[in-house]
Amino acid sequence: MRLDKFLKVSRLIKRRTVAKEVSEAGRIELNGREAKASSTVKVGDELTIQFGQRLMTVRIEKLMETTKKDEAAGMYTILKEESRKNETEW
Repeated sequence: MRLDKFLKVSRLIKRRTVAKEVSEAGRIELNGREAKASSTVKVGDELTIQFGQRLMTVRIEKLMETTKKDEAAGMYTILKEESRKNETEW
Protein backbone atom coordinates (compact mmCIF):
# COMPACT_ATOMS: atom_id res chain seq x y z
CA MET A 1 0.00 0.00 0.00
CA ARG A 2 1.19 3.53 -0.74
CA LEU A 3 2.31 5.65 2.21
CA ASP A 4 -0.13 8.49 1.49
CA LYS A 5 -3.07 6.07 1.32
CA PHE A 6 -2.04 4.36 4.59
CA LEU A 7 -1.84 7.71 6.37
CA LYS A 8 -5.34 8.65 5.19
CA VAL A 9 -7.00 5.28 5.85
CA SER A 10 -5.40 5.02 9.32
CA ARG A 11 -6.47 8.63 9.99
CA LEU A 12 -2.97 9.66 11.08
CA ILE A 13 -3.44 12.42 8.48
CA LYS A 14 -6.97 13.30 7.43
CA ARG A 15 -6.51 13.82 3.68
CA ARG A 16 -4.32 12.09 1.11
CA THR A 17 -3.25 15.39 -0.47
CA VAL A 18 -2.04 16.63 2.93
CA ALA A 19 -0.14 13.35 3.43
CA LYS A 20 1.54 13.93 0.07
CA GLU A 21 2.50 17.50 0.98
CA VAL A 22 3.92 16.42 4.35
CA SER A 23 6.05 13.70 2.75
CA GLU A 24 7.28 16.05 0.00
CA ALA A 25 8.38 18.47 2.73
CA GLY A 26 10.63 15.71 4.13
CA ARG A 27 8.68 15.34 7.38
CA ILE A 28 8.07 11.57 7.14
CA GLU A 29 10.61 8.79 7.59
CA LEU A 30 9.98 5.15 6.75
CA ASN A 31 12.30 2.79 8.63
CA GLY A 32 14.77 5.63 9.23
CA ARG A 33 14.85 6.95 5.65
CA GLU A 34 13.03 9.92 4.15
CA ALA A 35 9.84 8.67 2.50
CA LYS A 36 7.90 9.78 -0.56
CA ALA A 37 4.10 9.66 -0.79
CA SER A 38 4.45 6.79 -3.27
CA SER A 39 6.67 4.68 -0.96
CA THR A 40 5.28 1.21 -0.30
CA VAL A 41 4.55 0.37 3.33
CA LYS A 42 4.06 -3.07 4.84
CA VAL A 43 3.20 -4.56 8.22
CA GLY A 44 6.07 -4.08 10.67
CA ASP A 45 7.40 -0.88 9.09
CA GLU A 46 8.09 2.10 11.36
CA LEU A 47 6.99 5.61 10.43
CA THR A 48 8.25 8.80 12.05
CA ILE A 49 6.04 11.79 11.31
CA GLN A 50 6.75 15.40 12.23
CA PHE A 51 3.62 17.39 13.10
CA GLY A 52 4.95 20.92 13.70
CA GLN A 53 7.03 20.61 16.88
CA ARG A 54 5.71 17.10 17.67
CA LEU A 55 7.41 13.91 16.53
CA MET A 56 5.45 10.64 16.46
CA THR A 57 6.84 7.18 15.74
CA VAL A 58 4.38 4.38 14.90
CA ARG A 59 4.65 0.75 13.81
CA ILE A 60 2.27 -0.48 11.12
CA GLU A 61 0.18 -3.38 12.44
CA LYS A 62 -2.45 -3.85 9.72
CA LEU A 63 -3.12 -2.75 6.16
CA MET A 64 -6.73 -2.18 5.11
CA GLU A 65 -8.16 -0.60 1.95
CA THR A 66 -10.94 1.12 3.89
CA THR A 67 -11.75 1.41 7.56
CA LYS A 68 -14.28 2.80 9.98
CA LYS A 69 -13.22 5.48 12.44
CA ASP A 70 -13.11 3.11 15.44
CA GLU A 71 -11.00 0.54 13.51
CA ALA A 72 -8.42 3.02 12.23
CA ALA A 73 -6.35 3.16 15.45
CA GLY A 74 -5.83 -0.62 15.22
CA MET A 75 -3.80 -0.18 12.04
CA TYR A 76 -0.79 1.14 13.98
CA THR A 77 0.85 1.20 17.40
CA ILE A 78 2.35 4.41 18.76
CA LEU A 79 5.92 3.65 19.79
CA LYS A 80 7.05 7.14 20.77
CA GLU A 81 5.69 10.68 20.95
CA GLU A 82 7.90 13.62 21.78
CA SER A 83 7.87 17.39 21.64
CA ARG A 84 10.73 19.08 19.87
CA LYS A 85 11.22 22.40 21.60
CA ASN A 86 13.48 25.07 20.24
CA GLU A 87 16.59 24.66 22.38
CA THR A 88 18.38 27.82 21.26
CA GLU A 89 19.99 29.73 24.11
CA TRP A 90 20.09 33.52 23.99
